[in-house]
Amino acid sequence: MTTPVPVPPTADAEHPSGDDGFRPGLVARLGAEAFGTLFLVIAGLGVPLFTLPQSNPLPAALAGGLAVTAAMLAFAYISGGHFNPAITLGHLVAGKIRIAHAGAYIGAQIVGAAAGALTLFGILRTVPNIPDTRAAFDTVTAGFGEHSVIQTPMAGVLLAEVLGAALLVAVFLGTTSRRNVHAAAAPFAVGLAFAVLLQFGQAIGNAPFNPARATASALFSNGWSLEQLWLFWVAPLVGAAIAGLAFRGFSDSSAAAGAAPRPAGEDRDRADALESDDDRHGGSDDDGAVNDGAVNDGGLNDRSADTDGAPAADAEARDFFDGPRTK
Repeated sequence: MTTPVPVPPTADAEHPSGDDGFRPGLVARLGAEAFGTLFLVIAGLGVPLFTLPQSNPLPAALAGGLAVTAAMLAFAYISGGHFNPAITLGHLVAGKIRIAHAGAYIGAQIVGAAAGALTLFGILRTVPNIPDTRAAFDTVTAGFGEHSVIQTPMAGVLLAEVLGAALLVAVFLGTTSRRNVHAAAAPFAVGLAFAVLLQFGQAIGNAPFNPARATASALFSNGWSLEQLWLFWVAPLVGAAIAGLAFRGFSDSSAAAGAAPRPAGEDRDRADALESDDDRHGGSDDDGAVNDGAVNDGGLNDRSADTDGAPAADAEARDFFDGPRTK
């Protein structure tokens, strides 16, 4: 009879999740948010600004959606891929990011959006056939009433922005949930949802469902755009808060219905060790690893919301695109 020879553990066996220790700092995450938002503004505003109808161009709404997908695929592993203050607020309300980090994210998004719009403004200034650059920006700037293509009043545009932002945030939160088996396809789902919403909001009032993008275009348009900008902050943030509360409510209901508790024993010790390791790396409170070949939170879901003995619904907020950890 042959006695089995024990095989020493390998690095893969010790770290089946593929955690390579990558934990981006806040500065890296803010840089990713700024650069991703810049890309969204360049595509979302640049395509309609420099489109020639007779050349069978790429539709502006589709260009905006594809830009979201590309930016998420490129930068979500660092920052979570928000690129939108409404999405950041939705994560804050859902308990997936600290309030201080949410404020920093929004600031980075505004900076990136403004830089993108400034670049487009500079390019327009070089075109001799465009005598009024600000008037050109008016055609892609969000507005209501007489500044809407179909003369949509304030109430109609406000309702559309609330609804669109709520749907966009709900798609983002749902597709990036660690319990979603299709989480790896989240960039495509979010991009397609954004493209559809942009097409829906185009005639209503160039509704961007993104306060950072609305601010960027308003800065380089005529004076009326800044007067109406408040709506394109208030409405999408209200929609985002609604989606965040709904997501949190669904998670709490799932936990109350018998969701698995937080890991106990060795698994719980491993989770605590990871948190301690975060503290040793400059206070980063995010996982930032790549697990099972999928992109994780990269700073999206902060552990500050976790408490000892919290249900799995709160633990879900830790990860982005990654499956449950195994020992």
